[in-house]
Amino acid sequence: MRVGLMLLAVGACSTPDDTRFAELQRRGAAAMGVDQYTSNHVFETLPDGGRILLRRDPADTAGVATIRAHMRTIAARFAAGDFSLPGEVHAQAVPGADVMRSRRAHIRYFADTTRGGGTVRIRTTDSVALAAVHRFLAFQRQDHRAPGHDHERGS
Repeated sequence: MRVGLMLLAVGACSTPDDTRFAELQRRGAAAMGVDQYTSNHVFETLPDGGRILLRRDPADTAGVATIRAHMRTIAARFAAGDFSLPGEVHAQAVPGADVMRSRRAHIRYFADTTRGGGTVRIRTTDSVALAAVHRFLAFQRQDHRAPGHDHERGS
């Protein structure tokens, strides 16, 4: 009876989803330069685009500086149509990125600082690009197990 309980406990702690998430976190740390378990992601859809927020303890000034530099890099790369970094972190093409690349002339990206980190604000008036931005953010939110407020649904 104890052996069965032990096997159940071990199985409950190590699911394929947990392993996949740990790998995502490892790739994210390599790409972003900060520990993903001690950082906080938010992926927020907004009526005109969305916002990506990454932050950590403000006392970690080196980590905060790394996040801010990363967010500036992301904004510049996205504006150029380069979505390779999210693809590397997620080990797959991120939904919406292909349309965001092809419609890049219709999307604006703005990096900014926030307490403990930084943001990338995404804006567009193009309905096709907007739908792609929302798909991109929804995927990120789900894969990173991150919060985000979905304004398009009125929640």
